[in-house]
Amino acid sequence: MRRDGKLIVGRLQEHGRARYPFGASDDLSYYLKLLTDGGERTLWGRDLERAILHSVTGPRTGDLIGARRIGWEPVTVTAPRHSAQQGTPSRNELHMHRNRWVVEKIKFFAERAQLARRVRDVQEDARRTVRSRPELASTYLSLRGAEEIAERRIADPKDRERFLALVREAMASSVKNGQPLPTVRMRDRPLDQRQSTAAPRAAKRDQGRER
Repeated sequence: MRRDGKLIVGRLQEHGRARYPFGASDDLSYYLKLLTDGGERTLWGRDLERAILHSVTGPRTGDLIGARRIGWEPVTVTAPRHSAQQGTPSRNELHMHRNRWVVEKIKFFAERAQLARRVRDVQEDARRTVRSRPELASTYLSLRGAEEIAERRIADPKDRERFLALVREAMASSVKNGQPLPTVRMRDRPLDQRQSTAAPRAAKRDQGRER
């Protein structure tokens, strides 16, 4: 499994479609040219076009940005099959992978790092955090779901603690890396509402038992 890439920081010089690398082949790709502390650097990848066009912060030429590879997806491409025999040309299907990127202004990653610290903090009050940062609602709902699963299926308290620590770290890393935050579905209720209705449900169950 590929690990997510390091954050590449630089001043965006130019970007656009081009033949990789700049006319050396027929493979049309997309590039970002950055001026980094180590000099000029060019990133290549078809997904860079989606990443910059659908970014949250809308980086433009001249902006200080960050680019990070956040994973990859399998793709199938076709290529001409070369044969010594004359006849109808054919094409080969090639199974490859395509890197997925996130490209944003640098302030985006600084903000995400702050959010990740809150997710990692086990002492953080979930309801208070969600009220101030509602974009984390689904993340905390997922954490609560993991806790419920652990309570039902993992008997050893130490194993439960290790499992939840791994889940929390995975979610915090996803937030920090800049991956899209999941949205709360309509059937999901805010954390404070879920918790506020838990007591009445428990009371009703107890009443039913007394009868």
